[in-house]
Amino acid sequence: MATTRSAHTVWEGNLFDGKGVVSLDSSGLGSYDVSWPSRAEAANGKTSPEELIAAAHSSCFSMALSNGLAKAGNPAETINTKADVTFQPGQGITGIVITVRATVPGLDNDAFVAAAEDAKANCPVSKALTGTTITLDAALS
Repeated sequence: MATTRSAHTVWEGNLFDGKGVVSLDSSGLGSYDVSWPSRAEAANGKTSPEELIAAAHSSCFSMALSNGLAKAGNPAETINTKADVTFQPGQGITGIVITVRATVPGLDNDAFVAAAEDAKANCPVSKALTGTTITLDAALS
């Protein structure tokens, strides 16, 4: 069964001096301020599209890795994933670095790295970001 998740943004003003609020509609978890300076300079308590992509990518990757490890008979105790999305004004998103550390009893580091590479290639968010350079730094804790 397909599911759809929704968010919306209300923007006021021009790009550089304006501001907006992005709301997570499906979950109702909250609304978050966005602005050009929070995107291209310092966050200063506001979010950006790239931070939201990083959140989506780190959670999707963790789910895919957890599933792949369990299906292979090596369930993880913990998976800690960070996604760093780089934005360059005038160019857009120039790359994503996924850093993952995990505790997986009975699994060696090479097998873990292989499972992480598979998750990177196959998680739905990675697939949606095709065309973006995604780099992986994976190791057991």
